[in-house]
Amino acid sequence: MKKVLITLDYDSSSQKVAERGFTMAKAMQAEIILLHVISNPTLYYTGYTASFIGMMPLQTKNVDDLKTVALNFLDKIKHELGNEGIQILVKEGDTVDSILEAAKDLQADIIVLGTHSRKWLENIVMGSVAEKVLKDTSLPLFIIPTKK
Repeated sequence: MKKVLITLDYDSSSQKVAERGFTMAKAMQAEIILLHVISNPTLYYTGYTASFIGMMPLQTKNVDDLKTVALNFLDKIKHELGNEGIQILVKEGDTVDSILEAAKDLQADIIVLGTHSRKWLENIVMGSVAEKVLKDTSLPLFIIPTKK
C-alpha cells in the first residue's frame, strides 16, 4: 500500500479518524492524502457544520469561501499530525461519488473514513457514507467507529 486517502468531515471525531489513518499509513510508509468533501453548502451557512470547526456560520454563500475554510481545516489537521508531506484536497459534490472519484484519480490503495453513530432518523434521511462507499468501491476500507 503506497497511498492512503483519509476522508474527514467537520465532526468532532475527525481528529481521531486522522490520527488512526495517519498511524496506519506511517507504519506502511505510505503517502497520505486528507480529503474533505463539500456536499451540501446550505449546511455550512446554517451553523450545523460551522459549530464543529469552531466558527460562526458563514455570511456568504460563496463556495470558494467554503473551500478556503475546508483547506484551512485540513491544513490544521496536517500540522497537528506533524507531517508537512501530507497532501490536502477539497472536492465539491456528492460525498460518496467525490470520495470514490478522488480515490480513483489519486490511485489510492485504501480509503480511511469514520462512521458516526447517528440517530435512526438521520440514517434514513442522510444514509451512511461508509456503507455507500463500501458498496461502491473495490478498494479496501479502514472504517473507524467514532461513537461518542
